[in-house]
Amino acid sequence: MTAPKEVRERIERLREEINYHNYLYYVLDQPEISDEEYDALMRELKELEAQYPELITPDSPTQRIGAPPSEKFEQVTHRVPMLSLDDAFSEEEVLEFDQRVRRFLNMPNATIHYVVEPKMDGLAVELTYEDGVFLRGSTRGDGYVGEDVTNNLKTIRQIPLRLVGRHRALPRILDVRGEVFMNKDAFLALNEERRRAGEPPFANPRNAAAGSLRQLDPSVTASRPLDCFFYGVGYVEGASFSTQFEVLTALREWGLKTNPLSKRVRDIKEAIRYFGHLREIRPTLPYEIDGMVIKVDSLELQERLGQKARSPRWAIAYKFEAAQAITRIKEIELSVGRTGAVTPVAVMEPVKVGGVVVSRATLHNEDEIRRKDIRVGDWVIIRRAGDVIPEVVKPLKDRRTGSERPFEMPKTCPVCHTPLVRKEDEAVWRCPNPDCFPRLVKKITHFASKNALDIEGLGTKVAELLVSNGLVRDIPDLFKLKMPDLMSLPGFAEKSAKNLLDAIEASKKAPLAKLIYALGIRHVGEVTAQILAREFGSIEALKNASTERLMEIDGIGPEVANSIRSWFKEPENLKILDALREAGFKMEEGGQRATEGRDAVSGKTFLFTGGLSSFTREEAKRAVIERGGNVATAVGKKVDYVVVGERPGSKLQKARALGLRIITEDEFKKLLEG
Repeated sequence: MTAPKEVRERIERLREEINYHNYLYYVLDQPEISDEEYDALMRELKELEAQYPELITPDSPTQRIGAPPSEKFEQVTHRVPMLSLDDAFSEEEVLEFDQRVRRFLNMPNATIHYVVEPKMDGLAVELTYEDGVFLRGSTRGDGYVGEDVTNNLKTIRQIPLRLVGRHRALPRILDVRGEVFMNKDAFLALNEERRRAGEPPFANPRNAAAGSLRQLDPSVTASRPLDCFFYGVGYVEGASFSTQFEVLTALREWGLKTNPLSKRVRDIKEAIRYFGHLREIRPTLPYEIDGMVIKVDSLELQERLGQKARSPRWAIAYKFEAAQAITRIKEIELSVGRTGAVTPVAVMEPVKVGGVVVSRATLHNEDEIRRKDIRVGDWVIIRRAGDVIPEVVKPLKDRRTGSERPFEMPKTCPVCHTPLVRKEDEAVWRCPNPDCFPRLVKKITHFASKNALDIEGLGTKVAELLVSNGLVRDIPDLFKLKMPDLMSLPGFAEKSAKNLLDAIEASKKAPLAKLIYALGIRHVGEVTAQILAREFGSIEALKNASTERLMEIDGIGPEVANSIRSWFKEPENLKILDALREAGFKMEEGGQRATEGRDAVSGKTFLFTGGLSSFTREEAKRAVIERGGNVATAVGKKVDYVVVGERPGSKLQKARALGLRIITEDEFKKLLEG
């Protein structure tokens, strides 16, 4: 069935919001919403995509695990992916999980034993030990590639630099997973120090831990009171286990700290009872937890259950319900986004929820406000669990006095007063004025963002200065800036001005995919931009592509194709492209686009396992994509080649079981060379 227009619009908005919050959470360690609010957004998106699978796109947040690793750190490829967990928020959903497990295993009447573990609210890491010696440590990153934080992890005293082999023989290689966290008291003390020093406090212990571990200077990490619990093994050589509980026991015997509240339970009902116990003692714990992880205890059953695209079938995160509070809406303001979308925002009387004072919440759009019947002056229930922006659950209509005012969407932009427009198939009103101040500022910051052209030093504050002082009226003006222009702005000295101009100049050499993403075409995320760059090789070819040609590409549906065509029909956008070309952008892959080996690779799907000596994992993937091939992240029948490097993970055994074609790195290189 065809998805209704309101569903398409809701999916688009959910993806935009989730991608934005992923960036704040994983890259900046500065979230604006609570975990529960994020979970609710992701949950709604999953449900809509399950109902309308034709709307799933390759760059949807549901198809990703985390966020790309920061370029500030060396990258580390996980031998076995560090997957996310599906969430459950009720007893019914946990019982459904147990039924799915037994149904998948064809064991409908069996009693499945589980291991339950407190779900720490910290930063996931993986540590590699060889012959008992700590060799390397990394963050989860995007689940496949993480950030090398070895030296920072060495400063955490609870992490052993050498394992203990007194009670159990040490494995030759051990990739162990854990969660770095900060105790509540340590967090409060750290924030007090930061306030005295005039520095902004961390929002919560999770962000304090993440920000402390992801420091370029290990001495800063060493000064922070971090701790770590270990909970599992990604890859191991020289040791074997039969159950998850045995894994925890072995980790403790090797000197790796595990959570003493983890335990084995007889069945799912005992797991649910233990969840109630954890919920009761949660306020007394010295650290933050946001739920409980339930894992099938038998590793043999875990292997049979396998995994989905981004999560294992044998585990689930049972989350605590969000904290709630009551407050009053004082006013509803409007915020203008990069695409011109005008979003209503509730300004509320400050209230403490989950230990944090909150005062603002997005109301999404006019239709959402009408659906919930939210009015200015209403007392409302808000829900959150520890960050800044809450969710308005519903108004308390029985408290109304008659003085409350229904919200009316204005007809003009609140900033530039241009008449707003709303397309027939959209729920969002938009400001069509490309020169509108907040819209232009966000357009510039997107263009300069790390995942776009990565113009270091060009953030929101600098963009506001450039626009408000009349130096930049659109993207091409960035490339006309001179030293005197920047030196005239507050906060700029000769060095900072030169650094920014150098970064702007360097951005002209960005790959085509980054330029396509930087243009800000609606529905075109990073993955789609890479696909378009690979398929067309130049902006000119992409500009001339018909809707039908675009829809022939795997992963691009009618909505994305129409959005691309619409963007290239706008005269103002074509002027921007001409100006960028004049500024020095080549707008094509040129010699960088691989032609050799295309016949052998094009249309084929490759899966990588183990470390490669001639490529990083990302370089190998890029080589395949440039030649028209595809890269898989999990073993499946559609995989044409499994490229095996050093110390391959469990994918190799699964590939052999399916009879897939397995090749060496040298054979892979020959395919690339044609």
